[in-house]
Amino acid sequence: MSDGKVTVSLTGEEWKLVSALRGIPPSLLREKTMAAVEALVDYAREPKCSEMQADGVPCETVTALCEQCLHVTWLVDSLRQRTLEARKQIGASN
Repeated sequence: MSDGKVTVSLTGEEWKLVSALRGIPPSLLREKTMAAVEALVDYAREPKCSEMQADGVPCETVTALCEQCLHVTWLVDSLRQRTLEARKQIGASN
């Protein structure tokens, strides 16, 4: 995607995400966060899992809930929980 400006309509939830990403100061952490979010969104949109389903057809949709999609969902949930726990620890130490 180019660095040019675009005009789009966003839901409140979408704006919250965009605003949070824009609020990260330029740094290596921002670059890594942007790359991770982009990779996660790309995967969630079209997982194209190589795992075969019961009918022998590769999983091509997140609604199939194949083992790989469930594992990625678990990883996302785990990351979210660890982030919340880290924030609590940081808040407790201040």
